[in-house]
Parts: sequence; structure tokens; C-alpha cells
Amino acid sequence: MSPRSVQKGLPPRPSFDGKNPSSLETGPDRTRQDQTRPDTTRHDHQKSTSADEKVGPRTMAAYLNQRIVHPHHGIPVSRAETPALEKDAKCVEPIWNKAAEGVPFFTPEQDPVAGTAVLPQPSGKPVPKLFTPLKIRGVEMPNRIWVSPMCQYSAHEGFHTPWHIAHYGGMAQRGPGLMMIEATAVQANGRITPEDSGIWLDAHVDTLKKHVDFAHSQGALIGIQLAHAGRKASTVAPWLSAGATATEEVGGWPHDVVGPAEEPFADHYPTPRAMTLAEIARFKVDFLAAVSRAVRAGFDVVELHFAHGYLVSSFLSPAVNRRTDQYGGSFENRVRLALELVEATRAAIPDDMPLFVRISATDWLDTNPAWNGDSWTAEESIKLARLLAVRGVDVLDVSSGGNHAQQKVVGGPAYQAPFAKQIKAAVGEAMLVSTVGSIKTGELAEKIIAGGDDEHDTPLDLVAAGRMFQKNPGLVWAWADELHTDIHVAHQIGWGFGGRALKKPGKSSIP
Repeated sequence: MSPRSVQKGLPPRPSFDGKNPSSLETGPDRTRQDQTRPDTTRHDHQKSTSADEKVGPRTMAAYLNQRIVHPHHGIPVSRAETPALEKDAKCVEPIWNKAAEGVPFFTPEQDPVAGTAVLPQPSGKPVPKLFTPLKIRGVEMPNRIWVSPMCQYSAHEGFHTPWHIAHYGGMAQRGPGLMMIEATAVQANGRITPEDSGIWLDAHVDTLKKHVDFAHSQGALIGIQLAHAGRKASTVAPWLSAGATATEEVGGWPHDVVGPAEEPFADHYPTPRAMTLAEIARFKVDFLAAVSRAVRAGFDVVELHFAHGYLVSSFLSPAVNRRTDQYGGSFENRVRLALELVEATRAAIPDDMPLFVRISATDWLDTNPAWNGDSWTAEESIKLARLLAVRGVDVLDVSSGGNHAQQKVVGGPAYQAPFAKQIKAAVGEAMLVSTVGSIKTGELAEKIIAGGDDEHDTPLDLVAAGRMFQKNPGLVWAWADELHTDIHVAHQIGWGFGGRALKKPGKSSIP
């Protein structure tokens, strides 16, 4: 957020009677200023009790109830001004708690924004790459750490609730380079659970915009992940059951679940119907409408969810996609839907708006000795990445798995980073590449970004964290401390650790 002059756009300061906005002269209720002041150097003087020397109740009420128009957005704000009692009175120079611009409420401007490295570092050491800024089209992240989209299963008919306000607000205050709103369904039947986030209605925009307004009030960047759950839709929240079907009684739609073919993810999941070409066409229209709503809500970034076995991900994988039309069979046909969505989205969003895509780099079926069929692999992910790069995708968000119940995931610290590094080595500077998953320390995150000891190691451009932010919304600060790096934090939080400001204003008349 660009600094703003304190004086720029300020209305004339009103007088107490509202008649003389540029003067210190007050209205008829002001105390006369030509009275002789008592000798305050003597301890035995008697203070005058004449009415002319008192600040009467009408005067006090006038200045306590004085209302001015907030200089940024016209909101009335109470500001008490002490009446001048002497004709030659001097007032200390006003120090404004400058408001953030462009938001419909007052909050102090954060400049620099939280998460920005202090320059120069007090230690004299260079800033770790993890805490260097990253410019992507028209936005600049203050660091390379971003909040991965995490479903909260707490919405009502797609609308966000106070839970979401607290969840996202706590992280937005604390300096992530970017915060991504959870998987948000572009169609009502595209929710994972009945309580998933939605953007299939124009009415959803208002609740989503609350997150945008608050993030922007902190100088933070915020994006939204657009999704359709496909054959993994109409299930219940994961703390209730691992994929049990949400029936009509609990708000589910088990008879309106769709996928590339009539094959459920697992026995206890709903059986989908294979999408017709007309349904695919309708899905693309609804997806583009959701993109338009995301832009209208003011998000800085849009991410398309092509991972974890959800609708587009299931079209990509030969282990799931059994179609024989133009959306199935060959690699070119299986990626067709993904590319059509990317092309339509890139054309619909502003040129300076970054476009992210999340993919599963592998189905994790080639690690299962019992699996003898085809599957989505890292090699096909590299081929897809090249196609996405030339279509204007700015960041490839590399995850893995989720397409088939027989997957055998090989976990561990940063277990998905090797796939991301393979892709980054293949696409080079054509596209930024991010990783996510079991990145639990700042040291590990820095190693992923800066590169390891191996000269052939490929550094990534940014890292995402999900559960670590759930556990600690102040993760950016924690990782900065771990790496002995000083960063800026929100004024309301940081002053308690760094002490009060030492600024001593000079004397001047009130403007």
C-alpha cells in the first residue's frame, strides 16, 4: 500500500461553532480569551470562579461531540479537541493515526506491510530468500510464504460465517505473502460437503468481499481457489467420517454427483453420473461466471483447483477418466477441459492479475505394487505444466494424490517438493513453481526456496503452508525468528514487543 500524505485530502478543520473552519476561533460558547491568567507560579493564589473563565458544559459538550468527516472515506469519526484558553495558545503538532485507504472502516495503515523484512537487518546479515519480495504481474508479495487453501466446512449454503472472518482475519494480520481462500464451489453440486464455501451465486460476493476488504486494510494480498469436487462431492465433514455420503436429510445431493465416468472414488462414496457434453459446457459457463464474481469481489489472485481427485483432476487421470469422447483417452483429450478453463479464465481476468493452478503431480499409484494400470505421473505433469505456462498461468501450485483410493503416498518432510523441483527444472523461468505439504520449519522452507547443498538442486519460487498456519496464524513471524530475521509486524501487535514510538512532535498551530 502506497504511503499517503497526512495532509492530502484533509477537510478544513471545523471550528466549534462550525462557522470558521480555518481558524482557532470558536463559537459564542467559547471561553473568553482576554481574561488575566492566574499566576500559576504561586501556591497561594485563588482561582477565579467567574462564569467567563469557566469552560461551561455547553462548550465541553460541543467539543466532545464534535464530528468530523474521516479524510479517507467520509465516515464520521469522533475527535475531541481541547478548547484553546489563550489567544496566543500553541498546540502540539497533530500526529495522525493514519487510516488504511480504500476500505469501508477505520484501521491503521500498515506501512510497511506485515511480513516485510526490515532493511537493513539490524544484524547486518543478508535477508534470507524466503523473506525477499516476489513480484507476480501487478502484485508484489512481501515474502515467499503463502497460506494454502484449507476447507473449513463451516459455510451455510455457500455463505461464509463469522468463523471464516476470524480464521482468515487472524492470518491476514500476521504477514503471509498471500492468503488463499479455501476451495470455493463454482456450482452448488461442486461442494465437497454441504458446508463448503460457494461462489455460484452473485449473492456470495458480499460475504467474500469482507475478507478482501479486511486483507487489503492490512496491506495484505488475498486470493481465492475456485473448485468443483466432482465425484468426491456430497460427503460429510472429515471429523465426522472419512468420506461418508451426505444424504438429503443432512443437506447432501447424492443423486447429483458428477464425474468423468460412473465410478465412485470408494465404496462408501456416492456413485457419480458421467457428465454429458452439455453438462461439461454448462460447467464451463458456470466456472467462468465464478471467475467474474471473484474479480468483482476484488481478489488479487485466482487459483484453479485441478488437484486431489476433484472434478478437473479426475478428468486428467487415466486411472479415473474412462471416456471415449474428446475429453478422454489420449493425454491431449484428458487435459482438454483444464486447458479450456485456463484459457477462458486468463481472458476474463485483468492482465495484471496473477493466475495460479494447483495440480496433483502424481496419483501415487505407481508406488502401489498391486496397481497395474495407467495413472497420472510426474512426467505428464511436466507436459501439462508447459502447456499451462504458454497459456498465461503464473504459478503452478504442486501438490499430489487424491485421485484414487488405492494410492500409496510416500510421505515425509516436504514430500511433494521433489515433484515441484522436477517441474521447475523443466519449465525454468516460463512459470513460477510452488510446493506445499509437511513444511514445518523455516529452515526447511528456506532450503526449498534458496536451494540445497547439491549444486543440481532446483530452487523453487515460493512455498505454501496449510496446517502450520492453522496451528499458528503467526507462522511467518515464527519462521522469521527461527531464521534470525527481523520483519515488520502489524502496529497493533508489534508495538507491545518493540515499545512505544520515540517521536516527539514539535509545536505548531493546528492547521
